[in-house]
Amino acid sequence: MSYFYREFHDGPDPLAPPYDVRSALDEMGDAVLSGSTPLDALRDLLRRGLPGAPDRRGLDDLLRQVRRRRRDLRDNTRLDGTLERVRALLDKAIGQERAELFPDPSDDARFRESALDALPQDTARAVQELAEYDWRSAAAGQTFEELRDLLRREVLDSQFRGMRDALANPDPAAMERVRQMMSDLNDMLDRDARGEHTQADFDQFMQKYGDMFPENPRNLDELVDQLARRAAAAQRLLASLTPEQREELAGLINQTLEQAGLAEQMRRLGDSLHARRPDLAWGTPERVSGEQPTGMGDAVSALQELGDLGELEAALRQDYPGARLDDIDEAAIRRALGRSAVDDLEALRQVERELEAQGYLRRTRGKLELTPKAVRRLGETALRRVFASLDSGRRGDHDQRDAGTAGEPTGSTRAWRFGDEQPIDVVRTVVNGVRRGGGSPVTLSVDDFEVVETERRSAAAVCLLVDLSYSMALRGTWAAAKQTALALQALVASKFPQDAVQIIGFSNYARVLLPDELAGLEWDMVQGTNLHHALMIAGRHLDRHPDFEPVVLVVTDGEPTAHLTRGGVPRFEWPPSQETLTLTLAEVDKMTRRRATINVFMLAADDRLREFVDEVARRNGGRVFSASADRLGEYVVSDFLRARRTR
Repeated sequence: MSYFYREFHDGPDPLAPPYDVRSALDEMGDAVLSGSTPLDALRDLLRRGLPGAPDRRGLDDLLRQVRRRRRDLRDNTRLDGTLERVRALLDKAIGQERAELFPDPSDDARFRESALDALPQDTARAVQELAEYDWRSAAAGQTFEELRDLLRREVLDSQFRGMRDALANPDPAAMERVRQMMSDLNDMLDRDARGEHTQADFDQFMQKYGDMFPENPRNLDELVDQLARRAAAAQRLLASLTPEQREELAGLINQTLEQAGLAEQMRRLGDSLHARRPDLAWGTPERVSGEQPTGMGDAVSALQELGDLGELEAALRQDYPGARLDDIDEAAIRRALGRSAVDDLEALRQVERELEAQGYLRRTRGKLELTPKAVRRLGETALRRVFASLDSGRRGDHDQRDAGTAGEPTGSTRAWRFGDEQPIDVVRTVVNGVRRGGGSPVTLSVDDFEVVETERRSAAAVCLLVDLSYSMALRGTWAAAKQTALALQALVASKFPQDAVQIIGFSNYARVLLPDELAGLEWDMVQGTNLHHALMIAGRHLDRHPDFEPVVLVVTDGEPTAHLTRGGVPRFEWPPSQETLTLTLAEVDKMTRRRATINVFMLAADDRLREFVDEVARRNGGRVFSASADRLGEYVVSDFLRARRTR
């Protein structure tokens, strides 16, 4: 047996490794950490294309190609081509007839010439009057028949793609078959409207007339969609002409259908198609500017493609609520841009599906959210960036990937509990399985696992207070604050798991932010910087951990302008009222009595803010940092690590 091998062309490489969606998540993370929502970050990624896959086009590349194709169609399509050809053939036939009549001195010849002179300027009416004319010139009669054949082919081709070629040779039997096809088609549509249609009826229809439908629809719905789109394009062609051209061409179409015995069937079909697809752009004019005349069938095909490209462009923009890549018609992509574009679209869809399937994204009530798994990875990314900006020579400030857990081993073990990060004691675990009667080979259960016990290090209760007020967005510092919160959360979770960290956001009021919320967090478009409420919440967190070392970090760009009233309602005043400042400083004094040092990271140089934080430092003994947005994470993480080393 012989085997032959050649390059694979039918789609993407089936042996290629699956795309690593973690790199896609990292790309999204750049946008999320800069303040974008997860949905916007995903859309930006899909628009740009996949990182690490330069041969794959993104939605923007596909959109540019679609727009270029639309522009080319508009620039190369002229809608009155059939009308112009009919006029040319009409003038030719009349000229041939006059040449035949001129040498004849009879009254009949003069009468015929006067009839030709009296023909109306309107092409449709002239053709109608000449339909019963007895041509003296055989060449003129042949030219007029050529004109009628042209109209018959173009009119039918404008309704049924490919019909022009089927009627290239005039044949009464062929026209009779067309009439029978239209009658059977209308009857099938009527049965479907009554609920009596079956797939077997459609299969029988296609077996009989399938050669008239080169697009090979698989069922009646697909056939209706194809015919309706073409009929709508034919209506748009008429609407795009000048009123005079529209009247002439419509008259020619009606005459042709009447003479072919198809007028009634075509009317029935048009009514059915319009009723089934009223959403199509029936009668909407299209602007085209081609100079080369285009036949009616080709012009309708161009307008149909323009309509499809318009819908495809809207789907590729993905700028409507609830937009998904599944909304993009794969068949439309294939028709417009070819098979390679289908492969590019499928690659984008695969990334979107895999991000959800692998647990990085989830949809809740139509809203796209990052999962805890994704937030952890983004926090690690933010932390790596912070460490990369620190001096590599500073002890303890580098990313040590092989670091142990919280303390030195004591030499003993204990049963594994969910959430433990201590190393597993393999020997004790296997011994437990053998004692339990695990058999040979040994079968382990969850109860068999034991971990190495470690000494308990000093634990810290960490409070990071992050300003969420609208001024953070206006000053461009909000993204840096969010990155800092994620980095600190990741640092504590990975290197200081015994610490209790709480991140508190504050604007007109304060609230605790869960780790899952951080990545998709947005600023509050409200007035007020309620540090008073934030310190109250932080104090409760410290009180719940009385044996932990207290760490309080505040990130803000403005002095307090709001406080919480006795009734639990936030009150805003600017400039800050004395009551707001007094209540806020009272909470600072409470922190001092808890032995909690407050370190403030200023993101603005306002005189009022500087005056306030200086007073906080005087009362509390904490430090004040004037950090730029791009180095905020470095300042906060370094200060936290310094405090941990000091303890």
